[in-house]
Amino acid sequence: MPVRTTPPGKGPLVIAGVALAVAIVLPLLVWTYAKTDPELGGIPFFFWYQFLLVIVSVVLTSVAYRLVIGHERQRRAAAGLSEPK
Repeated sequence: MPVRTTPPGKGPLVIAGVALAVAIVLPLLVWTYAKTDPELGGIPFFFWYQFLLVIVSVVLTSVAYRLVIGHERQRRAAAGLSEPK
């Protein structure tokens, strides 16, 4: 008989939701990057900030994914279920 543990809390899911919300909302705040100064290596602020937002969004989405997958593994282990294939 498998040992059952307590199910995980909702904390990781909330953190994942906040990370995804930041990744979605930040690019929508056009007033934060609708300018040309300061330049970085001759590249206007608008362009390098957009590129930075892509990288930040990838990192935040990856963090959210790992949190949700870890939470699902804990939930399945607590319920005595096997790993999905």
